Amino acid sequence: MDIRLHNTLTREKQAFSPQNPLRVTMYVCGPTVYSYAHIGNARPPVAFDVLFRLLRLKYGAEHVVYAANITDVDDKIIAASAATGQPIAELTAHFERKYREDIGALGVIEPNVRPHATEHIQGMIEIISELVAKGHAYAGQHGVLFHVPSMADYGKLSGRNRDEMVAGARVEVDAGKRDPADFALWKAAKPAEPKEARWDSPWGEGRPGWHIECSAMAKAVLGETIDIHAGGLDLIFPHHENEIAQSECAHGKPMARYWLHNGFLSMDAEKMSKSLGNVKLIHDLLKLYSGETMRLALMSAHYRQPLDWTEALLTQSKATLDRLYNALRRMKDVEPADTGAPQGVLSALCDDLNTPLALAELSALASEANKSGVQDWPQIKGQMLAAGALLGLLQHDPDDWARGDAADARRIDAAVAARMAARKAKDFAEADRIRKELAAEGIEIMDGAHGSTWRRL
Repeated sequence: MDIRLHNTLTREKQAFSPQNPLRVTMYVCGPTVYSYAHIGNARPPVAFDVLFRLLRLKYGAEHVVYAANITDVDDKIIAASAATGQPIAELTAHFERKYREDIGALGVIEPNVRPHATEHIQGMIEIISELVAKGHAYAGQHGVLFHVPSMADYGKLSGRNRDEMVAGARVEVDAGKRDPADFALWKAAKPAEPKEARWDSPWGEGRPGWHIECSAMAKAVLGETIDIHAGGLDLIFPHHENEIAQSECAHGKPMARYWLHNGFLSMDAEKMSKSLGNVKLIHDLLKLYSGETMRLALMSAHYRQPLDWTEALLTQSKATLDRLYNALRRMKDVEPADTGAPQGVLSALCDDLNTPLALAELSALASEANKSGVQDWPQIKGQMLAAGALLGLLQHDPDDWARGDAADARRIDAAVAARMAARKAKDFAEADRIRKELAAEGIEIMDGAHGSTWRRL
């Protein structure tokens, strides 16, 4: 089955065809590590983790190379280091570790490669030198700048006109610019900046501009032309537009064949603040919700569409997972068949990562499990687990998931066991009393050939 992806560059959905099916390459822009990551920062790693899983399924895990960078030199990092007195290397190592822990809790598979900007300074200098030699860049008053008019099709990714480019360019004002849209490739060191944030170059001490970092890292770990480059919608301009300009003018070939961008995540401050104090950090949200609940919430809308992050969304996501795990609990003594992911889930994900439809297909399997006989359970359970693995869900033991609050779960388990004992003793009045008492709490008891289980409604 073909994977079809919406390519920002061509503005249409296209069948994905890698340059080399034995080495499929994907690069996703990673974090600037100077503080804890906001929940909005989690959307790209979760969305493109689903794509990573899908590519591994189709081409084989050993044939997919996924890189997600770490930006560990930046204005904000320098400012945070100055404000806290913490050395830059120590500061960035700490927040990189926290970032990886946080998105790991969301079920994100660790990429094959995590290039760090500070490890690729020489590669950046080499690309800048090539651009200067070819007339696409020049030394200015405060470093080296890319000359935007030197690239005839600059702006092809974003489709922005000239005025929009100038207005939206994220560059420092430089009196030595030849054109208002020109952007920084190398920034000359300022006297107050620490030694650990400056490197020698043909243009004097300084550090790289933001955009050149990804051009150099992508080339170093994946090659001059990669299959997929992805990131948030906010990166289309100027970041990805400028990456294209740098890489293509230096190497004379496309930087990436497919460009993917996820939509924005908005925060419903009013609803979130009722009980969560408008919590925004992944780190803090994980104290209140499981990583799987947050992952499902992030996948509840199509990756290209906006997503409103609310308490109601998280509550609904938890309820959906409760229902899925309850279906698995009913089948816990059944050996799953080796079925692979069901066709409906695969079709949905192959159609530009349609996670809402894939989740609906998974939910339908849970309904089927609750209605069908034991003879159908091996097939259904196998499909549910395979679909869960592809989506990064259902990775917990169903009994552990149901317990949640361990003390409360033990109480409910004991009540269910007491009801079973009462039924065995033919004390049906007591059994019915326990059932009604639990029902009043929103607990449903499900009786089956293998005993009784319970779920929260």
